[in-house]
Amino acid sequence: MLDNQLSLAPMPPLIIDQAAFSKGLLDAQMPTPEDVVGPAKGKKANKRYNVYRNNVIVGLTESLMATYPVVHQLVGDEFFRAMTPVYVRHTPPVCAMLAEYGQDYPDFLQGFEPVADVPYLPDVARLEQAWLQSYHSADAVALDPAALQSVPQEQLGDLVFSFHPACRLIRSDYPIHSIWAAHKQDDPAAHMAEIIVRPEDVLITRPGLEITVIALPEGGGAFIAALMAGKSLADAAQEAADHNPAFDLAQNLGGLLETGALHSLNVA
Repeated sequence: MLDNQLSLAPMPPLIIDQAAFSKGLLDAQMPTPEDVVGPAKGKKANKRYNVYRNNVIVGLTESLMATYPVVHQLVGDEFFRAMTPVYVRHTPPVCAMLAEYGQDYPDFLQGFEPVADVPYLPDVARLEQAWLQSYHSADAVALDPAALQSVPQEQLGDLVFSFHPACRLIRSDYPIHSIWAAHKQDDPAAHMAEIIVRPEDVLITRPGLEITVIALPEGGGAFIAALMAGKSLADAAQEAADHNPAFDLAQNLGGLLETGALHSLNVA
């Protein structure tokens, strides 16, 4: 037995009260905390607390609606408002910035049984989350395409690229770009009816003020994923060719340069 055991100070009552107060806001089954009283001396303010509790849930739900507008449209307003509180109660905010809230919402949708018959929904949410991350990412100068001209031709295959901080890649077994784009039109249902069911990889970039969302050609997702993993241009091109024997390296590399997705280059 230790001679000098560490003695912890008891937790201040205020902290305990605040924990019970905040936990109760996200759980409608919990009673009103003892210290929440109304104008009548010694009487709990049940009605006032429940109004506040409802406002918290509504506020977080509407924040998620703003972050995931296409998911909101896909499932409908009534279903979204019924589904999202389940997530809110199990995943309370940990940051004061609401723009940071809901980062794992796509993972929640992945395991949420009532939307299992909409298998593309989690990946659509991942695209929307990537759009928001790109919007809030740091500014940086995009790679000047002229920089490639200074690289000797025999070293081109050894090039390793770093990507712009705002660049994101989403890969999916579903046509998520087509679904996302359809819901940016006046008649989403009509555009949805024309979508071909096939995998789509999506690149999100923001070299300046405007965000660009691009559906990649076959092999493009494998190419960019390899480059993002630090592989050389030659190795990345080979991985892309394994996915699509007709992969066009010049077209895909040119697209990355044109959209400002690249930030710098080095020779491995």
